[in-house]
Amino acid sequence: MNKTMERVLKKPVTATFVSIIFGFIVAALILAAAGYNPFEAFGALLRGTMGRPKYVANTLIKGTPIIITGLSIAFAYKMGLFNIGAEGQYIVGSIAATMTGILLDLPMLFEVPLILIAGMAAGALYGGLAGYLKARFGINEVITTIMLNWIALYLCNFISQLAPFYKSGTTGTYAVNESGYTVLFSKWKTSEAAAAFIEKHPMIGDMMRTDFNIGIFAAILLALGISFFLYRTAKGYELRAVGCNKDAAEFAGISVKKNIVHTMLIAGALSGLAAALNITGINPHNISHLAMFEQNGMNGIAVAFIAGGSPIGCIFSGLLFGGLLYGGQSIQYEIGAPSEIINIMIGTIVFFVALTKILPSLADYLAKRGERK
Repeated sequence: MNKTMERVLKKPVTATFVSIIFGFIVAALILAAAGYNPFEAFGALLRGTMGRPKYVANTLIKGTPIIITGLSIAFAYKMGLFNIGAEGQYIVGSIAATMTGILLDLPMLFEVPLILIAGMAAGALYGGLAGYLKARFGINEVITTIMLNWIALYLCNFISQLAPFYKSGTTGTYAVNESGYTVLFSKWKTSEAAAAFIEKHPMIGDMMRTDFNIGIFAAILLALGISFFLYRTAKGYELRAVGCNKDAAEFAGISVKKNIVHTMLIAGALSGLAAALNITGINPHNISHLAMFEQNGMNGIAVAFIAGGSPIGCIFSGLLFGGLLYGGQSIQYEIGAPSEIINIMIGTIVFFVALTKILPSLADYLAKRGERK
């Protein structure tokens, strides 16, 4: 085996692409075994994701919170922490953002930042609590964050039924005040000028019929910012040093306990911000009674690991998930195949990502075999 092939096999991105390919292969085999044409199914998936500007916009909307919760988990993972509590941090961020948006009715210039800050602060405190328990008492963050997830779910159900938030006749709260919306051109879209513009530019008009908002731009900026912070700042170096070797970092004078708390505060703030952006950007702009987790934080785990812990990679893996989750509905609508096939595909991709060490080992084996020959 030549050196170029060896280097390609050892790159993390190669393992990711191989995992995605195997995910589609497994899904194709299951579809074929169930009597469905895999090519028709994947064609429906592609059309449901990119067939119209409206579908592209909805894919971006669906992928935005998953990108940001993926960033939350990837950030903590660089420190050697498994932030499985992104779901709970997302929920408390939703609660705080909604309460703030209902209670305050300020001009947009103040309303939107306050809602976003409230979501970030709630998520940061929730994540920081798990970090403190880890640093102070050595309690594993996986255990505490799982428990905190359930507490957040039931807290959401409690808050959503309280006055002055509960909207009579529904299962949720009032929407946040309109000055807190971050939907692009939300007021202009209902004007006569917008109708004339849409008639002349049908492709842009199709996208404008969705809740397309500032979230995707925020997600991209956050990914770039987190990447810069981790690899271009002294604090980021400290966090990565602790993640690589806690004992060596401690010996070098880096406070491990302090950095554990700081990491979980930042990770929680990211998940809370993802929630606040969803509340301000997507109808119905409120929280409601939850029968189960919405999976934004849970899907973020898969996004982070498919991205290999790379903040920039989270953008692409998050958009992949957004496309699968939104476009996957078309498989059921168009050919009648169960939409659960998408969950099987996602699970298979994550499964093969967990086996990424196989490719570098295979490269080493082939290289040694070539040398022996």
